Amino acid sequence: MTSFHIERINKELAKEISLLIQRRIKDENVKKAVILGVECSKDMSRAKVYFTTLDRDDREKVALALEKSSGLMRSVLSKEMHVRSMPAFCFIFDESEDRARRMEALLDRISGKDENGG
Repeated sequence: MTSFHIERINKELAKEISLLIQRRIKDENVKKAVILGVECSKDMSRAKVYFTTLDRDDREKVALALEKSSGLMRSVLSKEMHVRSMPAFCFIFDESEDRARRMEALLDRISGKDENGG
């Protein structure tokens, strides 16, 4: 499969998983997930689904709930997207937002010291 085709599927999967979580999944822990992106393997057997949560304390509960509901998601999405084979989902908590927040806080502290003559 071409990289363009996989990239298109990645975007479509991210959108469809997000919609599925909002509209059809009843588990409240799953609803706390925000899907950031999807990376399918070249053979389409696996897909890394990157997510975050608004509350860091919920991330383990959310990850477990996502894993539990992945079979249902695959089943529904394979019918809706008309894909020959739906990849197995591996949900990965994306810590980039946490790192960005820490970096911003550090930069704010540094700039505050510079402004105060330190």
